[in-house]
Amino acid sequence: MTIAVPPGAHPALVLNADYRPLSYYPLSLWSWQDTIKAVFLDRVNIVSEYEVAIRSPSFQMRLPSVVSLKSYVKPTRNPAFTRFNVFLRDRFVCQYCGSREELTFDHVIPRSRGGQTTWENVVAACSPCNLRKGSAHPRDIGMWPHQMPFQPSVADLHNNGRAFPPNYLHESWLDYLYWDTELDP
Repeated sequence: MTIAVPPGAHPALVLNADYRPLSYYPLSLWSWQDTIKAVFLDRVNIVSEYEVAIRSPSFQMRLPSVVSLKSYVKPTRNPAFTRFNVFLRDRFVCQYCGSREELTFDHVIPRSRGGQTTWENVVAACSPCNLRKGSAHPRDIGMWPHQMPFQPSVADLHNNGRAFPPNYLHESWLDYLYWDTELDP
């Protein structure tokens, strides 16, 4: 089948040379344009393809749905300190009341009292709890997080992330995403 391919359609899952995704959260995806470029530069192997093809007057190719890097990229040991990763560590739940609405992040020890913007001092918090706590110290108002903040490992984020799958998973990706989960008997 040959069709006009919209720019955001048909992303490719990018696997490391060991056939594990480069990242789970966010999922390592490339646009079909970047994937085709990597194929032509001989940087990836095509593992699986969509039924959709692109073509020019002298060339036709099915779009890759899964590619693996030819050279192994060593994964990072410590995840980046980002808003998304803080929310993922805290399972997208306010650490004060348990709400999943209007999430922001809160400094447990406020910056105005010497608190730092680090894994060990920032938690997910809903806007109402964040406003209620303000710049108070937790001991002054008895408002402690359910889980004290900590620096997660990549495995911690992967384990939490399984509860929040991406909105779109192509069937050709499934064998590579959950390879380490228990199989049903």
